[in-house]
Amino acid sequence: MKTLMIQGTASGVGKSVLVAGLCRLLARNGIKVAPFKPQNMSNNAAVTADGGEIGRAQALQAFACGIKPTVDMNPVLIKPEADHKAQLIVRGKVTGQLEAKRFRQDRIVLLDTVLESFEHLKANYDVVIVEGAGSPAEPNLREGDIANMGFAEVADVPVWLVGDINRGGVFASLKGSLDILSDSERDRVQALLINGFRGSKHLLEDALIWLEKETKKPLVGVIPWLALDLPEEDSPFRHADTLAETVKFNIAVIAYPRMSNHDDIDPLAAEADVCVRFVRSPDEVQPADLIVLPGSKHVSSDLLWLKEQGFAQVIQQHLRYGGQVLGICGGLQMLGSHIQDDGVEGQSLEGLGLLPLTTTMAEEKTLRQVDCQAQYPSAEHVTGYEIHHGISNTNQDLFPFAQNSDDRQVWGTYIHGLFEQGGFRQAWLTSLGVGSDGISQTERTMASLDNLADALEAELNPNLLTPLMQHKRSS
Repeated sequence: MKTLMIQGTASGVGKSVLVAGLCRLLARNGIKVAPFKPQNMSNNAAVTADGGEIGRAQALQAFACGIKPTVDMNPVLIKPEADHKAQLIVRGKVTGQLEAKRFRQDRIVLLDTVLESFEHLKANYDVVIVEGAGSPAEPNLREGDIANMGFAEVADVPVWLVGDINRGGVFASLKGSLDILSDSERDRVQALLINGFRGSKHLLEDALIWLEKETKKPLVGVIPWLALDLPEEDSPFRHADTLAETVKFNIAVIAYPRMSNHDDIDPLAAEADVCVRFVRSPDEVQPADLIVLPGSKHVSSDLLWLKEQGFAQVIQQHLRYGGQVLGICGGLQMLGSHIQDDGVEGQSLEGLGLLPLTTTMAEEKTLRQVDCQAQYPSAEHVTGYEIHHGISNTNQDLFPFAQNSDDRQVWGTYIHGLFEQGGFRQAWLTSLGVGSDGISQTERTMASLDNLADALEAELNPNLLTPLMQHKRSS
């Protein structure tokens, strides 16, 4: 078994994390392993070593493997821009838009591209661990499927089906998903996996026996709930939603409808003296020391939403009382005086006027990895990536920040992942009067990946796990 696909009974059952854990476990055992997701739908993306754009989860999975992410790991990325429209990215580059009414017809033509990337990974790695998308048992999405069983059938890949017991109804969802599949798809499911269990496993014994009897599928394992410090694609609200009395610095992140790359905030949330809250209405903002405007997949729509909701007035009041504001990527553009758009997003708009900055939306997207020295607040090492359409006037003397206000209360940057480097994050927080542990976020991430790999190694059925370990190439 050189390949394995993890599919789930629903979105959010842990497919991305389990793939990352399997990748880490195999890599630790000397297996040259790579992740693969045929089709991802997410506004949280990363820039690859080969200059393309893929889902954030596949970049994390590549990190777990100890390799650089490439566009082959996620050949089709769909980034929603509105309820019925999304940006389509194929092999790392924008190729147009995908409309909801033509979703099934337009994606099936991408199957050859998906298979080409998959075969390239198979040719260069011992094992490829594939992640499905959503659920394979959605009747309305089965036609033209390239993300779940549609891919698995054509590529002839075995499947483990996972359900999350924390969501409730895990036994019904596992059995029900199998019942909806065709005979050949059901045969393709090699085993079942239960994720996120809390408590004593002996309480599950009767139910596990029932599940194997009813489905005629072996159980590969019951994975315990783990407290992991890992970036997530679609769950920004896992951070604190209430203020802690002992915290010295409060950050309110405005969660507009098309917010992107919210994991930029994770390293700040990990600091002991910092509390991060994602807020969706103006009355949730205060008390805050710092307001963050994060990235946005559709800047004009989110800027209009922000103004309509009354956030502009709250930000102005926050600044009058001495508060700080930080804009990241799309948030940076919103803080400027004007956004000129001749067709990329559809309309030109006046910004919030808090930074000496104007932005012109460019048809070609900027995709750039960053690895250099900061100019401000001190000469610390900075890593990250840029991923945006707009071109703005920037002040290189402030790098990695693009601009600031004269009173130094408002700052903006184009760089995602800016706070992952412990030294820079410590220097920046110190400039705001806040303590920092200075720990690299990559160290925290790798520690969590190793904890996850340990749990998988302990809980997975060796008879099902061992075949993956037998594909180590001879040197």
